[in-house]
Amino acid sequence: MSSKNDPRLSKAERTALAREQAKTIRDAQLKKEKRKGWLIRGGVLAAVVAIVVIVALIVIQTNKANEPVASTGPVPTNMNAYGGITLGADGAVIKPTTTETTVDIDKVGTPPTAAAEKAFDLQKIGIQPSATGEPIQTVVYFDFMCPFCGQFEKQFGPQLKSLASEGKITVEYRALGFLDRFSSGTNYSSRAGAAAACVADKSPEKYQAFLDLLFVNQPAENSKGLDNATLKKYASDVGAADISSCVDTKTFRPYMANTTALATVHGVTGTPTVFMDGAQWQSPETFDDFLAKALAAKK
Repeated sequence: MSSKNDPRLSKAERTALAREQAKTIRDAQLKKEKRKGWLIRGGVLAAVVAIVVIVALIVIQTNKANEPVASTGPVPTNMNAYGGITLGADGAVIKPTTTETTVDIDKVGTPPTAAAEKAFDLQKIGIQPSATGEPIQTVVYFDFMCPFCGQFEKQFGPQLKSLASEGKITVEYRALGFLDRFSSGTNYSSRAGAAAACVADKSPEKYQAFLDLLFVNQPAENSKGLDNATLKKYASDVGAADISSCVDTKTFRPYMANTTALATVHGVTGTPTVFMDGAQWQSPETFDDFLAKALAAKK
């Protein structure tokens, strides 16, 4: 029974009301779908913008990595003019004997026209037999992207450290940029070597730990390598002083370029290349035999 204040609608009125309600529902649905469409299009647009920004950042970073490197630059404190840092007992840094404070790649000279069977004129790059009673000079040329260098350090690094701690040898690391071309345009080998030089300059006692950490996290060839932010973080992780400014300004990139050119001019053509007591390790001799022979000669 209907209330007097709510009189029953006629059939025509009910039909009109239903149509009006249906129109209201339809209009609301259309507005909802329109809003959804804008959200979808907006999301796609935002995603496109984000991709463009990321690509732009990658291009900027790659361009920065490929900016020309100065031909002259400083020699890091605690490193020699040949590109090396020498470690003795318990990773302690041995003061370099060279006195140069700057390098100039234009004065390095030109590499031989034909590939040399082994390195030559070694005294000109500070490699020579050790004096009687002195630890055996061990020089390791390596590349931070070289997988064989990573394997060498993993297999023989602990033994070399142990021998250094016993006072039998010193270990001099010289980083090269041979594999820059295998880092997708980011020059990782040179960037990592320069970052290591920054550590040597500011916190030399942390060099070994930094080197070890980079090899533990060694990127694959043909990848972009570790970015500069990661290199800075790893330096901090091992307790080194902040190297941000040193890395950002490419302070030791000329030093890296000079080291690479100097090694090439003297017949170092690959990595790892290892010298002990003025002699070069070459295949087919195993490194174990090479090491044993060098140690036996000093007894």
